[in-house]
Amino acid sequence: MPVSVLWAVDLFGRVHTLSTAGQYWELCKDTQLEFKRVSAATQCCWGIACDNQVYLYMCASDVSIRCREEAYENQRWNPMGGFCEKLLPSDRWPWSDVSGLQHRPLDGVALPSPHWEWESDWYVDENFGGEPTEKGGWTYAIDFPATYTRDKKWNSCVRRRKWIRYRRYKSRDAWAKIPSKDDLKDLPDPFNDLSVGGWEITEEPVGRLSVWAVSLQGKVWYREDVSRPNPEGSSWSLVDTPGEAVQISCGPHDLLWVTLWEGQALVREGINRNNPKGSSWSVVEPPGSENGIMHVSAGASAVWAVTKDRKVWFRRGVNSHNPCGTSWIEMVGEMTMVNVGLNDQVWGIGSEERAVYFRQGVTPSELSGKTWKAIVAGRESDRSHSGSSSSLLSAGCFFGDEVKGGSESASSDTDAASEVERPGPERSAPEEPLDNSRDPKGSSALGPETGGTAECASENPCPDVGGREATQASVGSERPLPASTPAELPWTNIDLKEPRKASSHSAAGFAETMGLSSLGLFPLGLDEPYGADDHQLWAWVSGGGCAVEAGSALKWFTVQSGLSPSVQTLSLSISPAQTAAWRKQIFQQLTERTKRELENFRHYEQAVEQSVWVKTGTLQWWCDWKPHKWVDVRVALEQFTGHDGARDSILFIYYIVHEEKKYFHVFLNEVTVLVPVLNEAKHSFALYTPEKTRQRWPVRLAATTEQDMNDWLALLSLSCCESRKIHGRPSPQAIWSVTCKGDIFVSEPSPDLEAQDHLLPCDQMFWRQMGGHLRVVEANSRGVVWGIGYDHTAWVYTGGYGGGCVQGLASSTSNIYTQSDVKSICIYENQRWNPVTGYTSRGLPTDRYMWSDATGLQECTKASTKPPSLQWTWVSDWYVDFSVPGGTDQEGWQYASDFPASYHGYKTMKDFVRRRCWARKCKLVTNGPWLEVAPIALGDVSIIPESPESPDGDGCGHNIALWAVSDKGDVLCRLGVSELNPVGSSWLHIGTDQPFASVSIGACYQLWAVARDGSAFYRGSVSPSQPAGDCWYHIPSPPKQRLVQVSVGQTSVYALDENGNLWYRGGVTPSYPQGSSWEHVSNNVRRVSVGPLDQVWVIANKVQGTHGLSRGTVCRRTGVQPREPKGQGWDYGIGGGWDHISVRANATRTSRNVSREQKAHGAVSC
Repeated sequence: MPVSVLWAVDLFGRVHTLSTAGQYWELCKDTQLEFKRVSAATQCCWGIACDNQVYLYMCASDVSIRCREEAYENQRWNPMGGFCEKLLPSDRWPWSDVSGLQHRPLDGVALPSPHWEWESDWYVDENFGGEPTEKGGWTYAIDFPATYTRDKKWNSCVRRRKWIRYRRYKSRDAWAKIPSKDDLKDLPDPFNDLSVGGWEITEEPVGRLSVWAVSLQGKVWYREDVSRPNPEGSSWSLVDTPGEAVQISCGPHDLLWVTLWEGQALVREGINRNNPKGSSWSVVEPPGSENGIMHVSAGASAVWAVTKDRKVWFRRGVNSHNPCGTSWIEMVGEMTMVNVGLNDQVWGIGSEERAVYFRQGVTPSELSGKTWKAIVAGRESDRSHSGSSSSLLSAGCFFGDEVKGGSESASSDTDAASEVERPGPERSAPEEPLDNSRDPKGSSALGPETGGTAECASENPCPDVGGREATQASVGSERPLPASTPAELPWTNIDLKEPRKASSHSAAGFAETMGLSSLGLFPLGLDEPYGADDHQLWAWVSGGGCAVEAGSALKWFTVQSGLSPSVQTLSLSISPAQTAAWRKQIFQQLTERTKRELENFRHYEQAVEQSVWVKTGTLQWWCDWKPHKWVDVRVALEQFTGHDGARDSILFIYYIVHEEKKYFHVFLNEVTVLVPVLNEAKHSFALYTPEKTRQRWPVRLAATTEQDMNDWLALLSLSCCESRKIHGRPSPQAIWSVTCKGDIFVSEPSPDLEAQDHLLPCDQMFWRQMGGHLRVVEANSRGVVWGIGYDHTAWVYTGGYGGGCVQGLASSTSNIYTQSDVKSICIYENQRWNPVTGYTSRGLPTDRYMWSDATGLQECTKASTKPPSLQWTWVSDWYVDFSVPGGTDQEGWQYASDFPASYHGYKTMKDFVRRRCWARKCKLVTNGPWLEVAPIALGDVSIIPESPESPDGDGCGHNIALWAVSDKGDVLCRLGVSELNPVGSSWLHIGTDQPFASVSIGACYQLWAVARDGSAFYRGSVSPSQPAGDCWYHIPSPPKQRLVQVSVGQTSVYALDENGNLWYRGGVTPSYPQGSSWEHVSNNVRRVSVGPLDQVWVIANKVQGTHGLSRGTVCRRTGVQPREPKGQGWDYGIGGGWDHISVRANATRTSRNVSREQKAHGAVSC
């Protein structure tokens, strides 16, 4: 089978190709272009980019595309001077084409497009009819036009000669924009769909193509003169249709089907060599009256269609003599689109998971095939994918030094989409040495891999092949002998002996063996391999250039085993004798290691005398690999207490795969956070460890009821706190954070967290949940904590802990109060302009849903939209929201040229789409350690950060400076705030000439603010004796940027603009606190918080882990020093849904750093 490629477009507009001989998606060149769809042929691919322009991709080959340009020089004999360029008025042009009707001077022959280049200069063709002419290449005749001869005769009154110049098509393996020579008045409007075919029309010249397109106004166009010598064609010609078309498909022969707005299909008849555009249309009714045809695809002898309810249909009886077919047959599956390629093979894109499917079993005798099978090929970049996430590169750093402009930051719809599914783990073999005792804790972190336990080896025994068998032996023999095989382990018999000493020094060896064995055998225990890009979402697929013969073996449905290519190559070069010696050596080393480890486990017998407590139950676990669904599991929480009274716990999760019992476990002393994930369908929560945090791939569990979930959360949270010996209320210097769902988390800072020499990785920080529901929380080191809800209500922390879903022993009995919050749920009504009826709710098949969320990827109607979770209840009806960014007209509509684009509140001639935001309020009632601060609604709040060295750091009686911005943009100063009275006494209004959006006060009473127009301001003369200051100083914003947030530490000032760029204010000194200039630090930032030690923490917009991408991740700036306040890099912590962080209370650092930085800060005075 000759090698050919399958073309596809993902949701980000990137074009990929997949070879029939390969198993990796390769990213197409010119990645700066984003495409809506493509249509492929054998040697080329046509596409429509997001700018609605048509592009052509010609595949490179050994034979170049050359075209010859000809021009004729004509002369007439004159009795006075012989042959000259002076012709009669009735003669042709002195320089013309072969017919003489068109003027064609040599300097007037231009290249048809920038994608061509001249091979040489003009030269005379001295051959005529295969014979050489006399010098000069002239041919003679009696008159124009006549029969020319190469010999001059007595009656030869005219002569001509041919000039030749060759041009070559140079845009190979690159996207070339198709030019248009049409009259500007007759230019087609932007195209919506495009299809290539017709290269196998009976007696059609080789290289001839039929390119059809559909415009946004529903017209059908045909590209003239597309052939191999002229791959771009010449012009577009309009083909009349009886209705408005939305989509078109052209087969390799003479089949042409068109989808109409009304859901019917048109079939073009009369297509042949002499008339490639056909002669007439025939109408084909949809399969049902309720759901019309949304998408159709034609092949050589087959037609497939997708109706508006995503059902797939096959057209029976289609052939060249009967292009309309006879009847529809419904097929299994739901697709967004299908594509029929060469040999009538079929591909499709699933409607839910957006995966590419291939129809198996398609033969000339059975064109409908048998079943759909997903293509799980990885990306080309995954070949060199590294599992390490300790560096910026392996962590997938999306930060950069370049400044993002407005066009770059105008977030696309897909960027705002929430993560629904996560990819399966990568099949990579461990690269650990045989003796892994040097890093027992590191191996232990790998133990809780989802499904990654040693029993996975029972599914697929390792084949008897040199390197792989040795790999299995080197890993499998590391398991301690007392452990029973997983296949024999019954659920009711939990072996409590081995894990009871998990916190002791010898338990590290146990964790090491369990973690290493589970990781080592993990790639060999899967029947369905999977890769890191299973989550990749596709928008379009084209198999017009992909030749798959019936019964051929493809590598698309399997992913390479865990061994890297270099290891595989190495294993092939080892001789059998070397392999035998290697196996013997490995066996000896493993035997010695097993004896050594058994010695460490001998004292485990005394663990029987320790107290052990076990709680079992039934939950659901999200299987991150195929079949990507919730699986019923049994869980067992085992808690044991040592002789010293220390408690530790292990969570076992038992599940069944392919009728085989398996389990994996998680040490709760390694758990860093438990996050409730509330929605209308599941009562679920996510469990993170440092390893899971680096992977961006948590363990997700779900309970049947909300009470059951709260019980497990409280129990697991209490066990995690007991393992880490954390009890009671948070310390005054705790770090606070809020998720995008309003959940509040707090972390106790370690002295090594901000150490300069040995930083504690922030993915090892432990976060525990506080009750309540907030949007913003701010704190300082004297224990004053304020928060703001989604309804702009201000709340103050009461000193309790727990509440909400954290009940029982994990919650305090006092200082817990009822708290409510109100938020608006927004959906969008989308419409597209129709030349007949104007704006209607009938969109294109590729458009977003006519009722959708802000991204357009999820269908959200008024009837189907539910509150965020079962805890929320509706408190209002749907109403039009006129306060959306960009403005609206009187009816609330926003207009744009296409979905998605930049929306504005007025209509122009180029606006083909519009949308309107509908909102509905819902209310949540919960409890937590918070008291309401009435009566002013706030939008932002800032409390002065106080370091231990500050003049007021030890004065409990001093008032604490607290500033805020109301929801209307007024700047306020709170008076009377102290440790004993965190609520304060009254508000002091600060005059401004425009509404503000953000405010921040530094440790030295430097007050900065940001107005709603994006400009920055500095408030002068703010001090304890003059808390309101005297006047505002305007600070210019960074060039072409609008600021949205500011944060001030002890000496540093950071600001964030609307495009996610983080800026540092340079030149700030005690004598000139306004600073001199803005210096760019990074992009990809959503929120920034600067602490009393000038430490910088942010919420990053995107962070790539080893197994997934997370949006909303806690990140810390590393390398921040007095002489380098901007820092050097980023350290990644917990993430995936975080929206706010405050480190302004954390003044904890090592004593060595305190003395060192006191000297460095000696020149800075507050």
